[in-house]
Amino acid sequence: MTISTSDITRADGRATDQLRPVRITRGWLDHAEGSVLVEFGRTRVLCAASFEEGVPRWRKGSGEGWVTAEYAMLPRSTNTRGSRESVKGRIGGRTHEISRLVGRSLRAVVDMSALGENSIVLDCDVLQADGGTRTAAITGAYVALADAVAWGQRHGHITSRGKPVLTDSVAAVSVGIIDGTPMLDLPYEEDVRAETDMNVVVTGGGKFIEVQGTAEHAPFDRSELDALLDLAVAGTAELTRLQEEALARELGG
Repeated sequence: MTISTSDITRADGRATDQLRPVRITRGWLDHAEGSVLVEFGRTRVLCAASFEEGVPRWRKGSGEGWVTAEYAMLPRSTNTRGSRESVKGRIGGRTHEISRLVGRSLRAVVDMSALGENSIVLDCDVLQADGGTRTAAITGAYVALADAVAWGQRHGHITSRGKPVLTDSVAAVSVGIIDGTPMLDLPYEEDVRAETDMNVVVTGGGKFIEVQGTAEHAPFDRSELDALLDLAVAGTAELTRLQEEALARELGG
């Protein structure tokens, strides 16, 4: 099957293989050990990393640390108000799923023995949603995690004696097929009508951590899958570069 991407005009004027404008702002919160406001176009997610001495009870005495994540959407992050799940008295299945995805993605690039018996909790709160909130959360949370690890090292809580805590970086991006064409980094208006929708989590070294793909309207074939993965790998490589640039900048304050 030949997949054509020529003469395709997306609603926002991007090429099919182009990310939305991405901005990563570190140190967005005064009190968190690491914090990032990450923006993928109009999607904005605040990622806060909290460094805590000690680990969950089931991990005590192991000599290893723990990294976990929680994800939530603010009531007016979308075009209609959603009730707070804390008020409802239960956490929704989607929230649980994305929280676990973010946590898995980050743990894949952490050497828990180098972290020592310390915990880092990533809180990812969607301020505004326009597609790709989970992929933006993973991409921003990694940068917040890196700053929290650096904080722990500066303050003597991590004593791994030169052994790196972070074994690689991690970024994520959405891809999909719209009107027969594979496209990178879908905003909401594309996501809702995609024939195939996929979220891909990739390390800075180009290895896959997770691929979540669904045929929304019609099954996809191997050539389409390959095209989507190629787009995702190229997109996450660009996100990795932007993460590195953000971490290289001096952190204000």
